[in-house]
Amino acid sequence: MRVGIAQLNCVVGDLPGNAARILAAVAEARRGGADLVVTPELSLCGYPPEDLLLRPAFLAACADELARLAARVVGPVVLVGFPEAIDGKRYNALAVVRDGQVAAVYRKRELPNYTVFDEQRYFEPGADACVIDVAGLRVGAVICEDIWFPRSASQTRDAGAQILVVPNGSPYHTRQQALRRDVVSARVRETGLPVVYVNRVGGQDELVFDGASFVLDASGVLAQQLPAWQEVVALVEFNGAAPKPVRGELDEKPEPHVYAALCTGVRDYVDKHRFAGVLVGLSGGIDSALTLAIAVDALGRERVRAVMLPSPYNAGISLEDARTMAGIVGVRYDEIPIDGVFKAFRAALADEFKGLSEDATEENIQARIRGTLLMALSNKHGAIVLTTGNKSEMAVGYATLYGDMAGGFAVLKDISKTLVYRLARYRNSFGRVIPERIITRPPSAELRPNQTDQDSLPPYDVLDAILEAYVEEDLSPADIVARGHAPEHVARVVQLIKTNEYKRRQAAVGIRITPRGFGKDWRYPITSAWAEWKSVSP
Repeated sequence: MRVGIAQLNCVVGDLPGNAARILAAVAEARRGGADLVVTPELSLCGYPPEDLLLRPAFLAACADELARLAARVVGPVVLVGFPEAIDGKRYNALAVVRDGQVAAVYRKRELPNYTVFDEQRYFEPGADACVIDVAGLRVGAVICEDIWFPRSASQTRDAGAQILVVPNGSPYHTRQQALRRDVVSARVRETGLPVVYVNRVGGQDELVFDGASFVLDASGVLAQQLPAWQEVVALVEFNGAAPKPVRGELDEKPEPHVYAALCTGVRDYVDKHRFAGVLVGLSGGIDSALTLAIAVDALGRERVRAVMLPSPYNAGISLEDARTMAGIVGVRYDEIPIDGVFKAFRAALADEFKGLSEDATEENIQARIRGTLLMALSNKHGAIVLTTGNKSEMAVGYATLYGDMAGGFAVLKDISKTLVYRLARYRNSFGRVIPERIITRPPSAELRPNQTDQDSLPPYDVLDAILEAYVEEDLSPADIVARGHAPEHVARVVQLIKTNEYKRRQAAVGIRITPRGFGKDWRYPITSAWAEWKSVSP
């Protein structure tokens, strides 16, 4: 028996387009002799469709499209993910398409309701196992979260399955690839069955899907590994119920996957929304430099424009480095000084500010001038502005509403400052695009004379360690102090996280790459009297 793994990049809501992708994958797999083709979770409608599932017209359209697709399938049995509406209930379902019709339906049993998942909002759990005959073998199907618990896999084995196939819509984060392998290995040990794990690929709003589909044999040994971050159709050959080993492995280092995740997220967000290109406010600093590198790698230099908006406080080397990098990557580069606009703002506010000393107000005005100019260029030319702020800054509010936060997509939203530097080094390791001085000079917003980030923040290695512990690990301030961090740093950082929730709520959507980003899986109230930092005595 041969199984075709269709690792597809489906578009949420593009039912005819997704059906065409599935049929093209089936045709390719059929040419390779596939008896069964497995597509990802909810492949027909794209994943996750969120509140589209609450629209009766959407569900009806999915049913109609599935019937049209089934009628066009020739050759192998095909497993197609779709949202099923029946008897007033909705299911995350898998259609078994055979001989031009839907021969059976499996309904997902385990509905995740944590982090970025809220499937219990939309679906009812299924109850029955699904085992089908394919080329003389009994193949059992479960969907994504089902494989994370023993029940569904064991019951499918007990129903006669000799092989398990698992369609998935499993988003990437830095620990997910290892977690998947561990979980699937546990199910193999429990059931004694080989597993074909099929995951989708591509970007969907803040989520990115890495693909990285794989096959484990009945002893838990990796038999086949598909590449990450690529849309691909691959064949798995079985001798009886034993998958034939095929060489392949994933890079275990995080930087290649994180960088690919960011490129994937940018490319799909821009392309699926049909933007002409992107604008990057290039400052001569590390964050905008990395954002520019990602944009060029994702879209090509012809679709990327860099704009430098210097103020009186920008160092000369900032302009030099911005010009140098723009030249290296070959993008259109323009400079629009904001001195005159800044003076006009100050003149307009002179009476209001009379007798008051300069403070963050004047700094924010500069940032907002830049945001206004970038958005004007975006409106005029149809290119989306990529914001350049990182997770460390967003966590503690070191960003300006309607200023450097202005834009349509936040590339580095889930990237800590220390990881920004690691990614810059990684990108330069296969072709220098970021000038060395940008990486080595102290980071600065350059909104006042001789400013550095550490005037306002703890050192980034300290800040990022506290943020990871509090945001991603949910540790208490006292537990973080017990790790050796200074109480005054912990108290200040935790307070800043809380008081800047209103900023994050207004930030552009951005790519999630950690187990806990500031998006779907971070839902703290803006108005809250809870003051956890007070449990730490500075």
